Amino acid sequence: MTSQDFYKSIHNELFDNILPYWENYSRDTRPGFEGFFGQIDNDNTCHPECERSIVMTSRFLWTYSNVARMTKDDRYLKMADFAYDVITKKYWDKKNGGVYWSVMADGSPKISKKQIYGEAFCIYGLSEYAAATHSENAMNLALVLFNLLEKYARDSFRESAADGYIEACAQDWSPTTDMILSPKDMNCPKSMNTNLHVMEAYTNLYHTLPLVFPDAKEIRAQVGTALSDLVQITVNKILQPNAHLGMFFDMDWKPLSDEISYGHDIEASWLLWEAVCELEASGSETTFSATKDSIRDTVIRIADIALKEGFDHQNGCMEDSLRSDGKGNKIRNRNRVWWVQAEAMNGFYNAWEMTGDEKYSEAFHAQWDWIQNYQVDRQGGDWWNELNAEGKPILTEDKGGNWKTSYHNGRTCLELLRRSGNL
Repeated sequence: MTSQDFYKSIHNELFDNILPYWENYSRDTRPGFEGFFGQIDNDNTCHPECERSIVMTSRFLWTYSNVARMTKDDRYLKMADFAYDVITKKYWDKKNGGVYWSVMADGSPKISKKQIYGEAFCIYGLSEYAAATHSENAMNLALVLFNLLEKYARDSFRESAADGYIEACAQDWSPTTDMILSPKDMNCPKSMNTNLHVMEAYTNLYHTLPLVFPDAKEIRAQVGTALSDLVQITVNKILQPNAHLGMFFDMDWKPLSDEISYGHDIEASWLLWEAVCELEASGSETTFSATKDSIRDTVIRIADIALKEGFDHQNGCMEDSLRSDGKGNKIRNRNRVWWVQAEAMNGFYNAWEMTGDEKYSEAFHAQWDWIQNYQVDRQGGDWWNELNAEGKPILTEDKGGNWKTSYHNGRTCLELLRRSGNL
């Protein structure tokens, strides 16, 4: 495949498959029940009775806002406007501030706690929507969330604070013991996943804020300082000596698990570098600058280990995870999960841009071949959620819903097209 054919294939995947699929199937437009379906089966049957999450809604908001902003094509704002209205009317906690974790179809809160992962994704979506539409209201909401996270979720109030962000607060932002993010996660006070996506959200907020409020230098400096601190937390606390990211931690960043998530490793490599480059591009005077070279080396090492240990070189795809069974044995999950394949594209492309090393180019080209040959659902649309090691769809995993949206695979296409100048 020539370079031209490669980028054309990515362009077609985004604009002919991913974006139209979610436009066609994701929205519940019944009067009084407006929102996104929390479950879509592999035959594209939508289940309006299921709860709907702020993560899902914010991811749709980000995707369609970003594609509108990048392409200067306002037709994509129809989905973004829909998501923004749903967030402000159904998820926003008007009494306490912030957003509910999930709501039912009628907008009544289902899980009302302030899960910081969800608050972060809302910042991510709102800041992108504000940049796409020049909405001061949307950016102000993103800043409200930023200030709430800094006040209640950042671990900076203990005398021996280790910093970073906790997993959850109660609905009124008071402490809670119900920290768990999902049934797949550990009920612990801090995690890689939450802090990674707070960093992602703050990077986007830092980038988009001057597009809406060019004179808001003081609050942008505050966002920059928080972002710089998260960069340091990522490399000094979350990253382990084996170049994998720890998953679950106590309040003082002591690891509570030795599980390895290859998808999060490769995703973190490029998100970490994006944060550093964003700070540098603005001339930030934050403390990361003295160690940028070491962070660059760290980013490449994370990507290199992910390629060596997590990538199936024979088939050209990323495997899921490695964990202990509690009896001294290691269990490898070789399934091919949609978001892991997408983030492998981003991570290896970023490593190739940083180094020029062809092993990374070979990896993302092989990964794209796998996606096109196996991960894409040619009949039903979008991508299969999860495949087994032989490339067969695992049909117990839904096509769409509270975790699977247009975000990972849509962003991959947008990111590669933007970086290559082919958008």
